[in-house]
Amino acid sequence: LVLVAARPGMGKTAFMLNLAQYAAVRKNIPVAVFNLEMSNEQLVKRIISSEANIDSEKLRSGKLSTDDWNNFAGIFDTLGNAPLYFDDNTDMTVTSIRAKCRKLKLEKGIRLVIVDYLQLMKSGGYSDSRVNEVSDISRSLKIMARELGVPVVVGSQLSREVEKRADKRPMLSDLRESGAIEQDADIVLFLYRDDYYNKDSQFKNIAEVIIGKHRNGATGTVQLAYEPTRMAFRNVAFMGNQ
Repeated sequence: LVLVAARPGMGKTAFMLNLAQYAAVRKNIPVAVFNLEMSNEQLVKRIISSEANIDSEKLRSGKLSTDDWNNFAGIFDTLGNAPLYFDDNTDMTVTSIRAKCRKLKLEKGIRLVIVDYLQLMKSGGYSDSRVNEVSDISRSLKIMARELGVPVVVGSQLSREVEKRADKRPMLSDLRESGAIEQDADIVLFLYRDDYYNKDSQFKNIAEVIIGKHRNGATGTVQLAYEPTRMAFRNVAFMGNQ
């Protein structure tokens, strides 16, 4: 179970979609994506923007240049054949997700599951508090990952408490309001962008992926280039090639 946690605006959905995109489009790995916040159409447009390197606003308005159209045409067949399976049902419970994943594993051979995001999910059973309900959900996702033998990547939105500190980089202690997710997760990734809070930041369009927990490996921080207009995270070296 992999947790991707961040405050709103850090690019959490884009990051997880990029994971799905890389696995399905580049490596032909079947991926199931459950998004309780955005429609399938919105998600596909984001992937097109990232994969074709087209400004998302231009894609939305339809005001594409000749190069944009060429880029779009160049990826059309690739995206159409990618083993990506989207579900944007906003009333999903963790029980229904597990049932759908079992079916997709059997019929499509999915090897990665992405759920965005934890706080919008329902357990499908009775819980005496939201914290306990979130704990039930995280345990169910953990069991599903083991049962199906696939990584499950789940997004989590951090509370405003993060922003009360001078250093707004997330920490494991920020997950305490999210029930047992810290204990259930094998890997915890935090996203942080300094330029979101500091307009004069020297780290413009740089995102920090903070590995806060790794059950079988090292922790630390990795820097990625973030392109908000294309909803894409890329290797920092890519920035110099623009």
